[in-house]
Amino acid sequence: MRATVTSAFIVLLVSGCAAQTAAEQTAPRLDTVRICDSSGCSDRARDSASFQGTPTDPEAEHRLAELIALGEQDPRAAYDLGLRFLRGDGVERNSYQAIQWMRKAGDRGNLEAQYALGRIYLMGFEEMGADPAEAEVWLTMAAGKGHKDAAKLLPEAAAAKRDARRAHQIREAHRKSWGLWYTSHPYYWYWGPRGWYVR
Repeated sequence: MRATVTSAFIVLLVSGCAAQTAAEQTAPRLDTVRICDSSGCSDRARDSASFQGTPTDPEAEHRLAELIALGEQDPRAAYDLGLRFLRGDGVERNSYQAIQWMRKAGDRGNLEAQYALGRIYLMGFEEMGADPAEAEVWLTMAAGKGHKDAAKLLPEAAAAKRDARRAHQIREAHRKSWGLWYTSHPYYWYWGPRGWYVR
């Protein structure tokens, strides 16, 4: 039975390829892009609006654009963007964007962003591995400004930097508190009837 199913699959595969020209089999079309969503996959024109991502919410995009503009000027808004990208709050979750916005905020002196980066680099996040040396840098900045939680984590970052086994123990000890950390912190900026306002 298995041999029959395998033979049938090979016949279908070969017949599908035979229906295409040699050029179609080797060269992708440059004017289209393959888009897959809940309704299936299809080739769509590369210049179509759907290439940018669907479905879209113009109001959500407007809010995000305004917060991004604020984030370029205000480190508190940059921190909020980082937190929103970590949580997937009003935006698609994106750990890369989260780290980029947190770094923009931390580089401009935002204490909460510096602590967040220290914690993220100490524990690792999603596909990003831990980096205790980088964690120590950010935690040192935050602890130097009086952040008590950063001061508590700083010796752990130093220990993790020296010893991989200790780094693993630290990550395991804090793994259960990770979700509570990034869901419980409030934003600086909130959306209201007249746009974004600082709490």
